[in-house]
Amino acid sequence: MLSADKISKSFGGFHALNECSLQIRAGSITGIIGPNGAGKSTLFNVFGALMPPDAGAIRFQDRNIRGLRSDQLARLGLVRTFQISRELGELTVLENMLLASPAQSGDSVWRNFLMPKRVRNEQSVAIVRAKRLLQEVNLWLLANEPARNLSGGQKKLLEISRALMLDPKLILLDEPTAGVSPLMSKALAETITKLRAGGLTFAIIEHDMDVVAQLCSPIYVLAEGRTLMSGTFNEVVSNRDVMRAYLGKVT
Repeated sequence: MLSADKISKSFGGFHALNECSLQIRAGSITGIIGPNGAGKSTLFNVFGALMPPDAGAIRFQDRNIRGLRSDQLARLGLVRTFQISRELGELTVLENMLLASPAQSGDSVWRNFLMPKRVRNEQSVAIVRAKRLLQEVNLWLLANEPARNLSGGQKKLLEISRALMLDPKLILLDEPTAGVSPLMSKALAETITKLRAGGLTFAIIEHDMDVVAQLCSPIYVLAEGRTLMSGTFNEVVSNRDVMRAYLGKVT
């Protein structure tokens, strides 16, 4: 579904990505792990068009997407979330969801006056969809709550639900369980598993190895901006090069 071929990105003299290559298969939950500074978030920023690569090719469903904007990628079905949740705290949970609903006629001022029935119908459809998605992650009872009042784990669930409003094919999750309670971590893992069973594809940056072991296959290991290896969880954790990248010298 998504392939990266020799992606490079430098900041001054620092090579955050150095000819990094990987593939994300349709229907998979692909894990991306590595020590701090390995280039994981930079790779997602490049995939999500938050920054351009210096070199390399990126293809999504056999289409060259290098140079496209993030909104164009979202319309194609490629969506990402962030390690630090980016909810609009003063808006309610439901309002956050509705803002993500694509192609609303009400976004245009003149259509509100000239096509009020169409605007109302589209809003009604969006509310029904938002309600269904929030019910699936047990957030519907908080629909009228300001998003700032949610717990860290609930904000992560809201981010995923908001991404689903865009009807994505692939979601890039940047540390979805970081900073959340064990109970919410379990809820997030269950949500991702259920969505994958429904046909979605995921790529996940994650430091919690229990979560990686539970969810991800295959797993790519990044180190110093390169793809060190890929394989199953057992293959990855038993690889001496991986241990050396994480721990330094291995005897």
